[in-house]
Amino acid sequence: MDNNKLPKINADERGILKSVRTFALDMDGTIYLDTTWLPGARDFLDRVRKSGRSVYFLTNNSSKNETAYVEKLRKMGYPAGPCQIVTSGQAAIWYLQQHFSGKRVCLLGNHLLAAEFAAAGIPLDEKNPEVAVLAFDTELTYEKLCRFCDAVRAGIPYLATHPDLVCPTKTGSIPDAGSFIALVETATGRRPDKVIGKPETTITDYLLARIARDTGRTPERKEIAMVGDRLYTDVAAGVKAGFVSVFVLSGEGTMEDAKKSPEVPDLIYRSVADLPLPALS
Repeated sequence: MDNNKLPKINADERGILKSVRTFALDMDGTIYLDTTWLPGARDFLDRVRKSGRSVYFLTNNSSKNETAYVEKLRKMGYPAGPCQIVTSGQAAIWYLQQHFSGKRVCLLGNHLLAAEFAAAGIPLDEKNPEVAVLAFDTELTYEKLCRFCDAVRAGIPYLATHPDLVCPTKTGSIPDAGSFIALVETATGRRPDKVIGKPETTITDYLLARIARDTGRTPERKEIAMVGDRLYTDVAAGVKAGFVSVFVLSGEGTMEDAKKSPEVPDLIYRSVADLPLPALS
C-alpha cells in the first residue's frame, strides 16, 4: 500500500460529506461495544438527525433480529425504529425470495433467525432441503451441525449470511459465522456458493432497496456513507458498492491495517464523534 493514497485522519479535504444523506453504520466497534456507547457516538446520532440526514444500522450479525436491536438501542437510550435496522439475515431472506422462491431451506441459525425466515414465508426443512443457509448460530449443537453438513455435502445451493470470523464482546471475541464456514468446509470440502453480508454487494443492494422503499427515491450511491471499524468488511463493502467509505479507528482496525489493506477508504476518522456534518449540498 502506498501510504500517500490514504486520506489524512480526521480530514474531509475533498468535501465528500456534503453530499452524504444517509449513514450506514456498523454497530459493534463503531458506535458501541456490547452495551456501552463509544465516546461521542450517542451525540453523533443526534447530530445526524438534526442535520437532516438518515441513519441505518447495517450489521452482519444474523443472530439478532430487528426487534432485538431496536430493544437494545432503546435500552441504551436511543429511540431506534425497526426500519433503521438492516441485518445480513434480512438480506439473506431478500436474496432467497428473489432467487429461490418457495424452496425448502436447511438453516444453521438460532430461533430468532428461524422465526424471521418463517415469517417471510420461507419453508424450513432439515430432512429434504433444497437450499442450505449458514448463519451465526448462537444455539449451535453437534446434531444441527451434522445435519447441515449432510445437506451441504448433498450438493444443494449453499449460502452464508456473512463471513466474519469472530464477534467482539466485552470479554473477548467469540466464534462467528466465518469460523463455522471454515468448519463446514473442513467437513464437506465446500465453501458457500454465495455470501450475503459485508463486504459483498448483496447486503448493500438490499440497503439501496430499503432506502428507496422508505423514501420513495432511489439514492445516488455517493449519497450513502458506509462507516465501520473493519477494513475487510465495512470499508470493503463501501468500496464495492460505490458508497463513500469511512474507516473509524474506534474498534478492530488500526492505521497499520489500513496501510496494508487492498481497499482504500475515502475517509479516516478516529471515531464517529469526530465526523463533521456540513450542510447538505
